[in-house]
Amino acid sequence: MLKLPRGTRDFSPDDMNKRNYVENSMRATFEKYGYKEVETPVIEYLELFTKKSGETIIDEIYTFKDKGGRELSLRPELTAPVIRFYIDKLQMKPKPLKLFYFGKCYRYDRPQKGRYREFKQAGCEIIGTNKPEALAELISMSYNILRNIGVKDIILNIGNLKILSYFFDELKLSKDQRKYIMPLIDKSKIEDLKGAFNKFGLNEIKVEKFLNILKTDDICNVLNFINDKNEIIDEINNLKEIFKFLNSSFKIKFNLKLGIVRGLDYYTGLVFEIEAPSLGAEKQICGGGQYDLINIFGGKETPTSGFAIGFDRTIISLEMEKYNFPEEKLDFYIIPVNDNMIEKSLEIIELIRNKNVKVDIDLLRRGVGKSLKYSSSINALNSIIIGPKELNNNSVTIRNMETGNQKIIKLDQLIKSI
Repeated sequence: MLKLPRGTRDFSPDDMNKRNYVENSMRATFEKYGYKEVETPVIEYLELFTKKSGETIIDEIYTFKDKGGRELSLRPELTAPVIRFYIDKLQMKPKPLKLFYFGKCYRYDRPQKGRYREFKQAGCEIIGTNKPEALAELISMSYNILRNIGVKDIILNIGNLKILSYFFDELKLSKDQRKYIMPLIDKSKIEDLKGAFNKFGLNEIKVEKFLNILKTDDICNVLNFINDKNEIIDEINNLKEIFKFLNSSFKIKFNLKLGIVRGLDYYTGLVFEIEAPSLGAEKQICGGGQYDLINIFGGKETPTSGFAIGFDRTIISLEMEKYNFPEEKLDFYIIPVNDNMIEKSLEIIELIRNKNVKVDIDLLRRGVGKSLKYSSSINALNSIIIGPKELNNNSVTIRNMETGNQKIIKLDQLIKSI
């Protein structure tokens, strides 16, 4: 038997109903915030991703050479392609530029729950502003996208990499040392972190100060741990203003978490993550913040922020919370009583389809009883039975599949009522 490649999936009509519901809901929220949709190719030059993430990413992605010997890659994420698109075609557009997108991505990961080699990603970028109100609105949108879909149990954590980097500098950590401790910070492995600092031979007072910073949940407390306040005061005040907008204007609940350590190579300040506890260990469902890729890719330096949402994890979190996805309903199912009624039934179905409603017809000539049973199984709201007696009066029989009630109605009246 032919089988699926590992880490990929087929999606049934029921699966696609869920996926379409989630995508349509996300799209509606993006558009409410003034964002406009873009799309980029699945295939990009490999250099796009090595410039962003370094050569080590090659082991994690699908790469190949085309017939011209060019090194290409299946995109592992969507931010880099969108920024490449911006530099190439959109730099002269009025700012701020608000872009959103959906797309398939590919990573050579070990497949596990909520993580696949082929997966869908949703996300957005706002280009041209880093004002506190813009960043607060971005965070608010990420939170409300998930709430509007129906995810109830979510936790929003907000951090700042400039503040974190300030303390890395205070500790005089080398690049390799920072790289070593970042996963420990990310996973909140405090004891392992203490062990690493001890191994590095760091000043115990400074280490204790740093660990207290990771634990604090009040941005005002951060100033108590800073020696040169002038160096970082603007960033703290900026974060405080973002928090003010989230509290007073957007009414969003959040936590300060300075242990967020996403992509230090290109993230530049504010970072945030949203967790869905129902997912267990792999609970991060959204992540984003301020970053600098435009400059790295050779474009004119411009403030940029954005986020990505795990599309599959969003669906899993809804399923874990026992969310009732809207059922896909068929408006009408046409049932010809006998073979002589097929031609007229096809004519009627086209009249109904021209009204932009969902309609299907019995294509197996199975008879009224079996057709009604099938109509019920496919969630048709109404069945239209077309027989010779009714047609002689230019009428049809319409049956409500939920109540079982049926009535004879003039065909032109039926068409007008749809």
